[in-house]
Amino acid sequence: MAAMESAPAPSNDGPPAVARADIITAGASDALGLGLDAGGTRTRWALADAAGQVWAEGAIAPMSGQQLASPEGRRDLVVTLQALARAVSDSLGLPPRPTLPATALPPRVRALVAGITGFDSPAMPQWRSLAAQALQWPESQVRALSDIELACAAAFAPGQGVVLVAGTGSIAAHVDAGGLLHRAGGRGAVIDDAGGGHWIARQALRQIWRAEDEQPGSWQASPLARQVFAHIGGSDWAQTRQWVYGATRGELGTLALAVAQAADSDVAAAALLQQAGQELARLVLALQHRLHSSHGAQPVAITGRVFELHPLVESSLRQALPARLPVQRLRTPSHHAAARLAAGVPPSTTSRDNHPVELEVAP
Repeated sequence: MAAMESAPAPSNDGPPAVARADIITAGASDALGLGLDAGGTRTRWALADAAGQVWAEGAIAPMSGQQLASPEGRRDLVVTLQALARAVSDSLGLPPRPTLPATALPPRVRALVAGITGFDSPAMPQWRSLAAQALQWPESQVRALSDIELACAAAFAPGQGVVLVAGTGSIAAHVDAGGLLHRAGGRGAVIDDAGGGHWIARQALRQIWRAEDEQPGSWQASPLARQVFAHIGGSDWAQTRQWVYGATRGELGTLALAVAQAADSDVAAAALLQQAGQELARLVLALQHRLHSSHGAQPVAITGRVFELHPLVESSLRQALPARLPVQRLRTPSHHAAARLAAGVPPSTTSRDNHPVELEVAP
């Protein structure tokens, strides 16, 4: 295979260039680890070598542990995993392999580690069997864990901190020195998930339609309502009903983007984002209270797309937490950490530094 000119260097922090197979052969070990961070909105994947260098990454359809519970969900998982195999092969610039199915992972990939939302360890045998069959791979090379366990591995060594994840849902977690996971929140949208994107969307819709109950047409004077209706595609109840009840959990959570777009010109939208930060702080405080007697106050690493919506979320969170509690941004993407684990990089060094690692400490 002819070498490409100006080969891109691997990346540890920023978006890595998509590498071709000949570049990897020249600059990395043959074996690569494949890592997944599977959420309700999308699944991010990355390839890393045994030195921890990330060589390629991308995104495919969302996945969740709940899909394992139904035939339809399992079929969707197979389709998504097969799309993953094609994306990985394309990123490496590999030619078609007549001896292998197009949906098989390249032989250069040594293992797969997936952090999956809604995944519980009893489902491991079922996940391994399904993934191995979909990817034409040995079950022994497939591992899964919850997305929150993966985020903890990306942030701290066991026993050293609390991770707050706010994406479609919300959860705070700590892995102690013995490997036991302690958690607050993460109960799902039906029960709670306050502060997450799905919760923000539901709160916005509730406010808008309660205002319409009291004064029909009031949405026209509300920047929040106008942004939400623009996202949905119309302002009448029939359109809202069709969109909301036809949307997946992740799709509904994308309405949080509309709330953020209105926050600078709408007091109600701004207040909603501030409330989200306060709800997220409650998770941290609940877990800190449980851990304090035996572990002491734990530094906090925050991550998730809710913190990218608007600065109001993070500022409100910080204001609701004790001033001396270290709050840090987790900058190691979870799919990078998963790829490094799959490549055989020890868990304590998956983030390429001492713990807490690759974090931006709050002033």
